[in-house]
Amino acid sequence: MGTARLKIDLGALAANWRALDALSGPGTETGAVVKADGYGLGIDRVAKALARAGARSFFVAQAEEAAELRHAVGRGPTIHVFSGHMAGDTEMIRELNLVPLLNSIEQLTRHFEALPVHPFGVQLDTGMNRLGLEPSEWRAAREIVLSQKPKLVMSHLACADDPDDAMNERQLAQFLEMTEGLSVPRSLSATGGTLLGSDYHFDMTRPGIGLYGGLPFADARPVVQLSAPVIQLRDVDPGESIGYGAAFVAEVSMRIATVQAGYADGLIRAMGEDAILFAGDVPCPLAGRVSMDMLTVDVTHLDEVPPHLDILSHEQGVDDLANAAGTIGYEILTSLGRRYRRTYV
Repeated sequence: MGTARLKIDLGALAANWRALDALSGPGTETGAVVKADGYGLGIDRVAKALARAGARSFFVAQAEEAAELRHAVGRGPTIHVFSGHMAGDTEMIRELNLVPLLNSIEQLTRHFEALPVHPFGVQLDTGMNRLGLEPSEWRAAREIVLSQKPKLVMSHLACADDPDDAMNERQLAQFLEMTEGLSVPRSLSATGGTLLGSDYHFDMTRPGIGLYGGLPFADARPVVQLSAPVIQLRDVDPGESIGYGAAFVAEVSMRIATVQAGYADGLIRAMGEDAILFAGDVPCPLAGRVSMDMLTVDVTHLDEVPPHLDILSHEQGVDDLANAAGTIGYEILTSLGRRYRRTYV
């Protein structure tokens, strides 16, 4: 079979949720962020596994993502929408019983006029300058918003992946100031904030990347394994080039494996020559550029070349691969293509 194999460990996913839930403590609900098709792993299977583990509140980026999620988890769990109540979303919010997280005066007006008794939440900007009501806007709208009984008031940390960044404490202080005296459930932290400790937990945490095995949750169990088939083996003489642009030139005699995977499968071209595949626990470096459908890999040192080489495994996680490309694990996960033969465990 010519397609690469992507193995998704739903047991590890559930274990990661339970571990982060335990860190949050008994007085804090732990939600689950499943946007971008469950971080590229399939929102239907991911959400069902998280619901079985105990998640009752889910978060997506946009209302359109919620249809499959609602079908997967049923009518009981709460589905929050980070982008709020966008123009054209009214019927979907009503029919799927979504909780938009309103982030501007315009959205507050739209929601209160179109769905005056429908549940909603509010986002506050505590310094990230991306989404949410700024302090002055919140002061002006606060009493009106509270009279409509929001289900959640939230903000988002910009630097939570670095526990020593002073931005974390500044945002915490701003969030406390903006929400002082509220009797509404509050949420500030995703994965990184959960790891910062109880001061950041409030009434709900909403982990994302940590569920899927990514940093900053260093104790996460790996969720994905990716193996790609070897299409062909060839011997290359010194002075011969390999791949597009003749960018790699062999200095010695080499044996090269051509592997069926490339940037069309989410293995981004920026990995360049720093990427490594594995034969078991033996590293095999890339030789030449990443192309659309193929990688060329140095297997000169192997006594026997296996039919598949591992791209993601216990030897190399999503963040290791991301480092080779100068990016982050989020991009690797959410870029994984549709051509993989997916297996859920």
